[in-house]
Amino acid sequence: MREIVDGVCTWSWHSEPHGYDFNGWLVRHPSGNLCIDPVELDASTLAALAAEGVARIVVTNRNHVRRAEVVRERTGAPIAIHPDDAAHARGQGATIAGTLRPGETVGPFTIVGVPGKSPGEVALHWPARRLLVVGDAVIGNPPGRLSLLREKVMDDPARLRASVCALAALDLDVLLVGDGVPLLHEAGARLRELIASFPD
Repeated sequence: MREIVDGVCTWSWHSEPHGYDFNGWLVRHPSGNLCIDPVELDASTLAALAAEGVARIVVTNRNHVRRAEVVRERTGAPIAIHPDDAAHARGQGATIAGTLRPGETVGPFTIVGVPGKSPGEVALHWPARRLLVVGDAVIGNPPGRLSLLREKVMDDPARLRASVCALAALDLDVLLVGDGVPLLHEAGARLRELIASFPD
């Protein structure tokens, strides 16, 4: 696990079928540390999370349950997800104890709804840091740019594009992605480039 920006640590697991990394996050915060979308992790990373302390595990969408239950069992932290994705997450073995609703806050983040890939996908916006964490709404591939997942894995491609367009209203510099390479600078510009490529 390494600190990627001040107070935010990450670890990755390379997905051979996708050809890029899946990323998990630990956000240190005085109100309680958040573990976001935890991916496959080895014993030393799990031990590091436990040593740091985790107050809540945040899952941005139904497909990012990944290793949330493993982290919950080790740290005792409750798992939260949007209600519309909760049933699927439970079906993946996650013990859901909290909800994430757009407009509410979790730690330093405001929860932003980005439905389309799944009905309950959310992003996490930290306005003071000009930082956004996304799960599957956009991916950091190829490195240095943003793209969307294939339409065949989306519930509603048009709705997802509309959700991504709405993100352009946010003042962003850093974009931490669940899939691919994070953008540590000029994320807003890269997001607008992606939106400009959308069909009319």
